[in-house]
Amino acid sequence: MRDKAWWVGVALSGAVMVIAGAYAAHGMAAHASAVMVGVFETGVRYQAWHTLAMLGVLAWRASMPLAGQRWVLGLWALGMLAFSGSLYAMALGGWNLGLVTPLGGALLIAGWLALAVVALMAERRRSSEPNA
Repeated sequence: MRDKAWWVGVALSGAVMVIAGAYAAHGMAAHASAVMVGVFETGVRYQAWHTLAMLGVLAWRASMPLAGQRWVLGLWALGMLAFSGSLYAMALGGWNLGLVTPLGGALLIAGWLALAVVALMAERRRSSEPNA
């Protein structure tokens, strides 16, 4: 299977996302303030969107593999780990990881910009092929 490690990683991210979302909705309020539940839910939301986006890139990669797609996946994976992970750590353990959260956000943004570049390069490659 192509990109097996990426598929497994995305599947695990999806599982963590559902577990975290369920905890935020059903049990976290007994142990944390409403503000921290909101912080935690923000981490879940960003993890959800980027997990789904990674599925889309993996599906695209299955039909049209391009080297840059791995950069997109890597930036999003690191961004989710830093952004959502730091929010989870703040909400659950009270740890303020300083610049980790905005660094994670910057990595997520970089992933989206990388996606734009890869898409433009793919279109350019496709239009230069014979019979395009």
